[in-house]
Amino acid sequence: MTSLGGSSTVEISAARIWAVVVNWNGGADDNLRCLRSLVEQGIEPARIVFVDNASEDGSRDAVHAAVPGLERVDNDANLGFGEAANQGARRALERGADGVLFVINDLLVPDDEPAIERLARALAGDDRLGFVGPRVLFGDGTERVWCAGGRLDHRQNVSTLLGNGAPDAARWRTTFDVDYVAGCARLCRAGARRGVGHIEASYFAYMEDVELGLRARRAGWAVRTVGEVRAYHAPSSATGGGYGARRKWMQGLNSVRFLRKHGGAREWARFALFDVATLPAVAAVRALRGEGRAALAKGVGIWDGLRGRRVTAERLRPGGSWLWR
Repeated sequence: MTSLGGSSTVEISAARIWAVVVNWNGGADDNLRCLRSLVEQGIEPARIVFVDNASEDGSRDAVHAAVPGLERVDNDANLGFGEAANQGARRALERGADGVLFVINDLLVPDDEPAIERLARALAGDDRLGFVGPRVLFGDGTERVWCAGGRLDHRQNVSTLLGNGAPDAARWRTTFDVDYVAGCARLCRAGARRGVGHIEASYFAYMEDVELGLRARRAGWAVRTVGEVRAYHAPSSATGGGYGARRKWMQGLNSVRFLRKHGGAREWARFALFDVATLPAVAAVRALRGEGRAALAKGVGIWDGLRGRRVTAERLRPGGSWLWR
């Protein structure tokens, strides 16, 4: 139990933190590294909900053979990250979790610091605090920041990952409030999860973390990056990685879905100026790098969003669009 400043005493026990790991064709090696890192951090397998979205690469069976005792949810179809995360959270809260740590299946928490305990202490220290996350570094050994939380700025992709691509410098190793914590590594207080509600599953993947952060702050919860804690992530590995066509299509479509729900005239104008109007120039530059198809997919996604379409598992399959194999 911890009490800081004028906050009321709040009990958040690291021993009652549950983890939710979502997998869709994430490969056995990445999943096992992720799960083992969580166990080394003190989260026993019985407090890890492993949600598999009908993977076809053998990763689900490999995980259950190598890490027995996991709380498992095996879906018969790819329900998307949001709904799978909701399934895991419901299971954890039913079991009495104080907090739920949402983890993407390629996240690695290093064993040289008590990362999850530190995140739990951050929640315990401020009863206004609903969501925390570490600074997340690229998992390629370059010690560059993938994100230290995010800011909602209604520019390209509507939001900005703070520190993205920057060297892992002291400025990112501090604690500060943010607009949202990325879904790849987010610890949620049980009370905030119940108060704010579920992740908006209709996004399927991408932008659901931005929307959750917005709803949390509107409900009076603080959202914070605990930059003294670090984790490693290989972004977008399940959808092709990097600047890929599937990923950019989903970002374009879901940026528009977000604006349709939460944007006013000013937000739409900023998006049109900073994202839509610059897309031809971005596409020209990306084409020179061999990434023209991905840039085009972003434009198609924006158009699909304006037409009210949604991301679906069928569209993401190989051959689901002429833009990707």
